[in-house]
Amino acid sequence: MNFIETPIKDLIVIEPKVWKDERGYFFESFNQKTFTQAGINLEFVQDNQSFSQKGTLRGLHAQAHPFAQGKLVRVIQGRVLDVAVDIRKNSPTYGQYHAVELSADNFKMFWVPPGFLHGFVTLEDQTIFAYKVTGFYDKDSEIGVMWNDPDLNIDWKIKPEEAILSEKDKQLQNFKDLKAFF
Repeated sequence: MNFIETPIKDLIVIEPKVWKDERGYFFESFNQKTFTQAGINLEFVQDNQSFSQKGTLRGLHAQAHPFAQGKLVRVIQGRVLDVAVDIRKNSPTYGQYHAVELSADNFKMFWVPPGFLHGFVTLEDQTIFAYKVTGFYDKDSEIGVMWNDPDLNIDWKIKPEEAILSEKDKQLQNFKDLKAFF
């Protein structure tokens, strides 16, 4: 696997080695020994998966301590723009985001550690998105920020009127109102 640092410390894009032949392909999506050697030495406790149509925007979400989650995300089918926003108050990149396109074709994964908001928008119909998390879900620890927050100014690569949001995500707060959780 190739672990690629991003401009924001601790966010890592992961490119697995993929073996392809006339039958299809094979790759390791997770190997604890390899991840530990790359400095990602955490226990994953839960796997999640979502299925979405083109334009579905999920995020921006996180969980506050003590239920903060790290996420290892990837696309099984389709394509997404995946976004992580640094919310570590003492970080030099606080409030900055990094986006990466994940797809079934490029096999890339994205490591989003605790201390980041996370969200994605599906760029194709019938997209299957999978992620491993380092903490269990806790409803009372949920935090989030509006996907179209003017201070973050995220380029989601879609027109605003094309975004399909849950009712919960339509009610999220602005970034400037987010308390310091990390």
